[in-house]
Amino acid sequence: MTNTLKHIAIIMDGNGRWAQKRGLPRSAGHKKGAETLQEIAKAAADMGIECLTVYAFSTENWKRSKDEVDYLMNLLRQYLKSELKEIQERGARIRFIGERKMLDADIVAQMEHIERETENNDKLTFCVALSYGSRAEIIAAARQAAEEITAGRLKPDQLTEDVFSGFLYTAGIPDPDLVIRTSGEQRLSNYLLWQIAYSEFYFTPTLWPDFSADELKSIIADFNSRERRYGKI
Repeated sequence: MTNTLKHIAIIMDGNGRWAQKRGLPRSAGHKKGAETLQEIAKAAADMGIECLTVYAFSTENWKRSKDEVDYLMNLLRQYLKSELKEIQERGARIRFIGERKMLDADIVAQMEHIERETENNDKLTFCVALSYGSRAEIIAAARQAAEEITAGRLKPDQLTEDVFSGFLYTAGIPDPDLVIRTSGEQRLSNYLLWQIAYSEFYFTPTLWPDFSADELKSIIADFNSRERRYGKI
């Protein structure tokens, strides 16, 4: 069967449990999870996947303890400065989606720098959801659409699904064909709710730090065995 898979979205779950099972602090799980992300991004590019979107930090994650949030933000700083460099060099275009106003100014500046530096790369679009929540994204898009209509730049009957998609953080990126969630949990956790209307789903019990390129290949093979009808018979 022909591989029609272009866009994979991943909910990276299980860092804390991975650490707990080993008697380690949660920070160790997050560090190992960042290493796994590096491996999976490389593997996706090598497999010819056009777009990879990962759920790195949700708006709800801000409710975690200050120590854990601070560690995650510092890990993010390190990742932005060093780990993403190799992904850039492999021809990836990097984009960030989410509420940037909640992030520290130095992090936002580094994100914007990376986006500018990679905007012409075309081997893989690597999209990182940071401080992201889908309901907030949809509300923000609805407000933008309302502003366009109020200003007379858009007529109400011109607001189609395609036009509305252009107001989302993911504007210009195709909707995910496949959503993978690790750790055995089977919920979407406010992730890309508009974009995954017709996505296929795969839930694996593997904790994110243990997820591998081989398992990704196996999941892609499973995807390619499915018949996608998009509501048709």
